[in-house]
Amino acid sequence: MVQNIRERRLLMELTQEGLSERSGVPLSTLRKFEQKGLISLDSFLKILSVVGGLEEIINVLKPIKPNFKSIDDVLKSEDNITKKRGSKK
Repeated sequence: MVQNIRERRLLMELTQEGLSERSGVPLSTLRKFEQKGLISLDSFLKILSVVGGLEEIINVLKPIKPNFKSIDDVLKSEDNITKKRGSKK
């Protein structure tokens, strides 16, 4: 993951300082990420918005839509829907 982001940054001919400025992520955070792979989700998404890849993350998180072939398939799927709740702890 880190190597991929670094390669994207270099392909764009961006220095760490340049990516920091464009993404709004502090330079120290960006350096720590490239050295140790540690970063907050917020900062990671900001970096992806500059170097690319944010759309891929969004697409992965989209719910899978069933492929219905008939109205009967739709009605059957509605019968199988169960409400899900988190457990209280």
